[in-house]
Amino acid sequence: MDDRQTHPVTGILIALAAGITLIALGIDFWVVFGTVLLWVGTLYLAGSRPPPYTPPERSGAISRENMGELIEHSATPLLLIERGKVAVANRAAKRVLGDHIVGQDTRMAFRQPEAVKLLGKSRSGSAIVRGLVRRRDIWRINRQMIGPELSALELVSLTAEADISRAHTDFVANASHELRTPLASIIGYVETLREDDSGLDTQTVQKFLDTILREAKRLQSLVSDLMSLSRIEAEKHDQPTEVIELAQLIERAARDAAGNERVDRLRFNTDPTVHIRGDAQQIEQLMRNLVDNALKYGSPGTPVSVELNRTTDGQAQLIVSDQGEGIAPEHLPHLTRRFYRTDPGRSRASGGTGLGLAIVKHIVERHRGRLDIESKPGEGTVVMVRIPAASSDADEMS
Repeated sequence: MDDRQTHPVTGILIALAAGITLIALGIDFWVVFGTVLLWVGTLYLAGSRPPPYTPPERSGAISRENMGELIEHSATPLLLIERGKVAVANRAAKRVLGDHIVGQDTRMAFRQPEAVKLLGKSRSGSAIVRGLVRRRDIWRINRQMIGPELSALELVSLTAEADISRAHTDFVANASHELRTPLASIIGYVETLREDDSGLDTQTVQKFLDTILREAKRLQSLVSDLMSLSRIEAEKHDQPTEVIELAQLIERAARDAAGNERVDRLRFNTDPTVHIRGDAQQIEQLMRNLVDNALKYGSPGTPVSVELNRTTDGQAQLIVSDQGEGIAPEHLPHLTRRFYRTDPGRSRASGGTGLGLAIVKHIVERHRGRLDIESKPGEGTVVMVRIPAASSDADEMS
């Protein structure tokens, strides 16, 4: 007999006791006999039927293999540790630590003292680990005990948060420095002019006033660029929907940036059929920044070229190039950082805020485009902006 079959002895005894009680109460013997017989037969049949079989994979018990399948497609790096070794690692964990991680001793897989200390204890907990994959990486390892010899590890990357925090700290420090410099100059000259016994001649006074005006305008430009950058960052997830014709817009913005004194240096080669979905005001700002940089850092009297065309893969391509001194290769990756300058003294003297290319980068990102800067010392600089092209309103109506 199957060991899962049982006889309901207790139920049968209760049925007999109930029958005796009914007879004592005067109930007809045959009625009581039939009732008890039916009761006992039902209990016997129910007790002798084996319970339904439940396969192990449906019984609720989770094996190591089941857990491996469960965590395999998680975007979070997850591992199962059994008896001090990595028993299972999902795809995300292998991308971070390598395929060889499975089967390794945890002391070899996680060499950092904080991780080894956490994994050496037989309890749940967490630890912050630096340099797990790359030197500046920061990870939080969460450990959850599943059994005496089995635990689950979750790896949470804190690197992006740390980078953002560091970037904000650097930005505040740089902005404070940039604001403090013109303010200090303005205050110093004003205090000098207020001294009654200074005995300054008219020419010197005028020179001081010119410096105050120049520093005040620099301060105004810096505040304006900071506000523009903040506004663009706030809108970066809102992709523009207005279809705009680029040729006239960028030519107008380029002439505005050049002014009457430098407009004769501009050379245009633009395709009037190129359209994009964009924010006209931001595209004008992008163009002014690029042309202003090219005119300031290009050699005096040399032309600045502005080209607009459509690429074979459906991109609107804007190219601004100058014939200046060029930029050394080590500076190129950092040009779009806020307040980054290849020549701080020259940049400040020309009225630059150090935010122009940072603003350009964020405008390009909002328009789902790409920014490339190429330069060689002595050969000038070429800035290329590519933004997905769009059909004109006339084309869409037809």
